[in-house]
Amino acid sequence: MKPPQIASEEYYGIKILRDGTWLYGGTPIHRMPLVKLFATVLKRDESGDYWLETPYEKGRIEVEDAPFIAVELRLDGQGQNQTLSFRTNIDDWVTAGAAHPLRITYAANGEPAPYIMVHRGLEARLGRAVYYELAELAMAQPPQDGYFGVWSGNIFYPVGPVAESHGV
Repeated sequence: MKPPQIASEEYYGIKILRDGTWLYGGTPIHRMPLVKLFATVLKRDESGDYWLETPYEKGRIEVEDAPFIAVELRLDGQGQNQTLSFRTNIDDWVTAGAAHPLRITYAANGEPAPYIMVHRGLEARLGRAVYYELAELAMAQPPQDGYFGVWSGNIFYPVGPVAESHGV
């Protein structure tokens, strides 16, 4: 049996804003079940482009930053044995660890941009309040190799150098 052919690879007119809002034709999509459905077929290719892909259709969408936002942090345990779980804006929970690493990049102005891998190469950017919670946890723990950071899933994730962490 032949696999189905994809009907199109056009731009769908869907955009995900930096704040996690999904737009269609410039208008917000307010129906969360529809956003969740789209999220199940969201993919990112090797060149970094985002696609909504079903067995029959494939359409490019625009993503300003990351397709999801981490809006809640849950801490279980403490120290090296603790786990950090994050709830996304579409109510998925992901626990930081080997399969879902945390990473923080820094803009030219020093502004942190923290992310967690959700699935299939798709990330959630940590919302500002969630990042501040993470930074507080990092400062409460002893530094490792000159970095404040957090443990989750027995992996240490640096949040920032000890010398610069006082401004977080």
